[in-house]
Amino acid sequence: MVGRATVGAVQAIHLERAGDVLVATVRHPSSPVNAVDALLHHEFGELFRELARERSARAIVLTGEGRAFSAGGDFGWFPELRDTAALDDLRRDAKQMIWNLLDVEVPIVCGLNGSAAGLGASIALLCDVVVMSEKASIVDPHVNVGLVAGDGGAAIWPLLLGPLAAKRHLLLGEPLSAAEALRLGVASETCPPAQVLERSLAWAGRLAAQPPLAVKGTKLAVNQQLRQALITSFDLSAALEISCFLSHDHAEAVDAIQQRRPPHFEGR
Repeated sequence: MVGRATVGAVQAIHLERAGDVLVATVRHPSSPVNAVDALLHHEFGELFRELARERSARAIVLTGEGRAFSAGGDFGWFPELRDTAALDDLRRDAKQMIWNLLDVEVPIVCGLNGSAAGLGASIALLCDVVVMSEKASIVDPHVNVGLVAGDGGAAIWPLLLGPLAAKRHLLLGEPLSAAEALRLGVASETCPPAQVLERSLAWAGRLAAQPPLAVKGTKLAVNQQLRQALITSFDLSAALEISCFLSHDHAEAVDAIQQRRPPHFEGR
C-alpha cells in the first residue's frame, strides 16, 4: 500500500494506516491459524474498544495473516476455562467485546484470508462488508465441542440465513463456503487468496469516499437491529455456554478431537 504508516502493534493484532483507511491484521505470534486463546480474546476486546473511539479513519479493514482469519478456540486454553471465576470474566469480556464491535461507527470491511470459526465467525458476520478468499469458509463449531454458541452466533446466523438454515449450520457445525456466502449475500465478493487484502482495501476505499456522517448514521441505525437480536439471545446463550464448559460432554469432545477418535456424549 502506498503511504502506509504503522500506528500501533501489540502481540496478536497489528494496526497501520493507509490514508483514510485503518488496517487491523490478526497475526498471532504462536498460532499460524490465529486460534483464540486468552491473548487474542483480550486483544480483540481491546481492538474494538479502540475502534469505537476512532476519529481519523473513514473505513477499516480487518483481516488476518496465515492459513486462517481465526480458526476458533485454542484447545490448550479450554482447561483454564473450567473454573467459574475464569468463566465469569470470559462472559463479561465477551459481551463487552461484541457490544464495542457494534459501537464502531466507522464501516468495517472484513477480509477473510482463510476460515473464520467460532468467535472469528461472529466477528466477521458482525462487520459491514465481507470479502472472502475462494478457499475460505465461515463456521461455528461450538456444538461440536460440547458448547452453546454463546459469543453472538446464536443471534447473527438466524438474521443472515433465517432460523432453519442457521440451526443447521449451528447444530451441526456445517461450514458456509465462500461460494454459498456470495450467493446468499453474506459475502460481497470472493477472490483468490492472494487478492483478499487488495480487494478489501478497494471496498474500504469506496466506503471512505462516501459522506462520513451519512455512512456512520446509517450503520448505527442498521446495527440497532443487530443489538435487539443480541439483547434477545446473548445473555441466555452465554449463560448456557458457561454451564457447558463445566460439562462432561465438553471435556469428552476436546479429548476425542485430540485423541483422534469418535466422541461418546452422555448429556451431562
